[in-house]
Amino acid sequence: MHIPDGFIPLWQCAIYYVILAIALYFSLRWARTNLDEKRVPLMAVLAAGIFAIMSMNVPIPWGTSGHIVGGALVALIFLAPEAAVIVFTLVLIVQGLFFGDGGLTCLGANVLNMGIIGGCVGLYTFKALHRPIGKVPAIAVASWLSIFIAAEAVAVEMWLAGTFPLVLGLEFMGLYHAVIGVIEAILTVVVILALEKLRPDLLAWNRKNKTADLKAEGSEVTSK
Repeated sequence: MHIPDGFIPLWQCAIYYVILAIALYFSLRWARTNLDEKRVPLMAVLAAGIFAIMSMNVPIPWGTSGHIVGGALVALIFLAPEAAVIVFTLVLIVQGLFFGDGGLTCLGANVLNMGIIGGCVGLYTFKALHRPIGKVPAIAVASWLSIFIAAEAVAVEMWLAGTFPLVLGLEFMGLYHAVIGVIEAILTVVVILALEKLRPDLLAWNRKNKTADLKAEGSEVTSK
């Protein structure tokens, strides 16, 4: 999933950096409003975990790699793709600077794929499916789809850069990440269910439900 330096022309890298700058602007605005002393450590723990799982790479032909991502996991815990943007920007900077995993010139493209696309696809797929099919199946489908779509986006970007042949790129990235996505789905479900059981206060949907209940109680008291 990581795109190395030199695989995308610099003018295309600049476009992805503009996308990243816009996404970071809105993400930092979200962070100022929504992060507190309880959720900042949670984000740090998620970043460390994602750093670890992304270090286990499976080589894919033409120079990229396949691995578990975690974009949907972050977006679902916080109910915000902005959280995924922040986490993946920090993780990918460290990986690019100190471990040579993904290039700094391609940072914008890598955050776009893993953070923006992965986070948005994961969150909005979950929101669309959790009522019709249930919470756990929705989490599984959302996390699987998030990594699959992000992988296919990498193939398209590498084709636009003249590095991958499009059809073979889509086939290889799609096949590898369709399998990896099953592991990602299981991991995401396990982590979220564990949080639901042990620390439900850390999940954003529980906080939203609690806030709605308090507002309802307040309106009842006022009406009386």
